[in-house]
Amino acid sequence: MSIYDKLQALNIQLPPVSAPAAAYVPFAQTGNLVFLSGHIAKKDGKPWVGQFGRNIGTEEGKAAARAVAIDLMGTLHAAVGDLNKVKRIVKVMSLVNSSPDFTEQHLVTNGASELLGEVFGSERGAHARSAFGVAQIPMGACVEIELIAEIE
Repeated sequence: MSIYDKLQALNIQLPPVSAPAAAYVPFAQTGNLVFLSGHIAKKDGKPWVGQFGRNIGTEEGKAAARAVAIDLMGTLHAAVGDLNKVKRIVKVMSLVNSSPDFTEQHLVTNGASELLGEVFGSERGAHARSAFGVAQIPMGACVEIELIAEIE
């Protein structure tokens, strides 16, 4: 089953690449690695605002991280032209807007990791990962995630 068949089965439509909000590009490729800039969580086209441990919970955060993964796949598609060329999702780094006492950043980030595994499969979708709690994210977003992929 192709990646696009899996996306269709999950009722996921890939969005177009968002214009950068500052002085950077959405992706850069060197050799067979593609580096995607951080993507913030969006809900209804606007930043998904919130701080974990204050006004947003872990389950909602998983949904926000899943939404970021969909945006990342849209950018990855634009970068490589065909997601079936992705040999492996190598690394995911997640920044979770957290109060000092919130400790479930890893569970929030599972929303993205689980979807990437479901779409790319257990071998190609398995990736190294970091999940950090941070004091703030641009525009007050609850989650920001960046990704590195290897392509054929």
